[in-house]
Amino acid sequence: MKKLLLLIFMLCFANMNAQEKSKAQIVEASCGQCQFGMKEKGGCDLAVRIDGKAYFVDGTDINKHGDAHAADGFCSTIRKAEVVGEIKKERFVANSFKLLPVAAKTPDPHAGHKH
Repeated sequence: MKKLLLLIFMLCFANMNAQEKSKAQIVEASCGQCQFGMKEKGGCDLAVRIDGKAYFVDGTDINKHGDAHAADGFCSTIRKAEVVGEIKKERFVANSFKLLPVAAKTPDPHAGHKH
């Protein structure tokens, strides 16, 4: 009986620990080569920056989130994304990847005024 309770406790603890690793977080997302200066491979590949370090992404693709070479695309700008996943072998393995909308710029109250 004690072994069974210990096993149940360990499984519950392991499950809580796994959920902690995989909670949603907001990260910077962009082309690893064009915006984050990653040189491990050529071409254009989706990457995220977490705590100042960039990781290529597994589980989604740069082309699944619009035209990477558009003005608001990953090769042209750094965007925000809500992700769930974990870092494995120096790559971010995404269980979920949601690109957040580009924040609207606040109009400059002085634009168009002549002094």
